[in-house]
This record gives sequence, C-alpha cells and structure tokens, in this order.
Amino acid sequence: MNDNLIFTATYNEANNIPNFLDLVLKIPNIDVLIVDDNSPDETGGIIKQYQRKHQNLFLISRNSKEGLDSAHKLGFNYAKKNSYENLITLDADLSHDPNVIPKFIELLKENPFIIGSRYMAGGSNEMKFLRNSLSTVGNKIIKFVLNIDSDEFTSSFRGFALNKLKNFDMNEVKFKGYSFFMGTVYLINKLGYKIHRIPIVFRERNEGVSKIPKIEILRTLKNLFLIKINKL
Repeated sequence: MNDNLIFTATYNEANNIPNFLDLVLKIPNIDVLIVDDNSPDETGGIIKQYQRKHQNLFLISRNSKEGLDSAHKLGFNYAKKNSYENLITLDADLSHDPNVIPKFIELLKENPFIIGSRYMAGGSNEMKFLRNSLSTVGNKIIKFVLNIDSDEFTSSFRGFALNKLKNFDMNEVKFKGYSFFMGTVYLINKLGYKIHRIPIVFRERNEGVSKIPKIEILRTLKNLFLIKINKL
C-alpha cells in the first residue's frame, strides 16, 4: 500500500477512463480507488482490464447510480480504514489535469486541506459560457453568504491530509449531490482549518456529457441559505 490514495467516481466514462488511468497510474507512490455506479457503457469492465496490470488500482462497483456525495464518502471511509496519509479527489473526465496531483501531494505535507481553484490568479474555467457564468456567480454568492476566505467551493479537485484533519469526518456532511462539495468546505472551515487554494485549469470534457442536473443549482442555493439560517 502507498501513502496517497487518488479517488474518483465514474458513471458512463468509458471514453475517458483509459486516458485518465494512463495519466494517473504513472504517478509514483499512489494507489487509485474508483467507485463506479454500474455504468451501462461498461466503464467498470475497462477498469477491470487495467487492474490486471496494476496492483495499485482498486474498484468498488455499486449496483445502481447512488450519487457523488455517497461515492466520495465511500472513498473517504476507504482511505481512513486503510490508513492512507492523503486522499486526493478529482473528476475522471479529464476536466481536472491529473498531472497536478504531485503538486497536491507535496503541498499536503504542510497543509491539511487543499482545493483546486478556477477563480484565483493563475486558474481558469474553460466551461461553455452559460455553465461558466453560473459557476462563477454561484461561487461568489457562496463566498458572500458563508463569509469564508476562499473563491472556490464547488470544484472536486481536492486534497485531504487525513492525519492532520483530526476531527474532520466527511460523513457529517448531510447535503446530497453537488451541494455536498460546498458543505465539505463549510465543515472544514467551521472546524478551524485553513482553505488552502492552488490554481487549476478546468477544461470541458472531450467525451460524454456533463452529469450535473440543472436542479442542482437550485438545490445548492437552498442548502446555502439553510446553512446561513442555522448560523444565525
């Protein structure tokens, strides 16, 4: 077992997962865990083929599409149970550059939590205009309402130094869907840990379609104001 666990969740990523794995599995001193939600396009089958050559690649196959929040909690619990020093999460569609992972690993030596930011100097968001606008405005609203020193709340490109986050438990984040990512940052800040940011470039996926339902925008806003009401 290595010190660092790289985690991603998949659903219908058959066209992206080979390139993702080719990049990630080149990184030294890492294990890779993938939670696949019974992808109809046989994403899980491709991962199993890679497992024949890579003993540091692990797959959890679920029977149905259970959601990103529960998949990330499963990854967190797996990392804690197996005593990994660091957990790094990212998307499998190559919108996040796996080549940045070594930088996360290096910075986690000194920082308990790191988030890849599209909205700080050096970062950029290459989403199409409407999604880019919604994401930009949404993150500004979250920052204003929660009054947290961060310009990024919804990116899933994150690093957790598990030995430093002594009292952090991802299972305590009760929000579902994409609100879960905002809720995780809120909990980490509430526990007194700094939100350390590094710039990333977020790219549009080359293959497949986005899994973000439009209702998630409204759900995130609702949950944001629930947090604010609870604080008051």
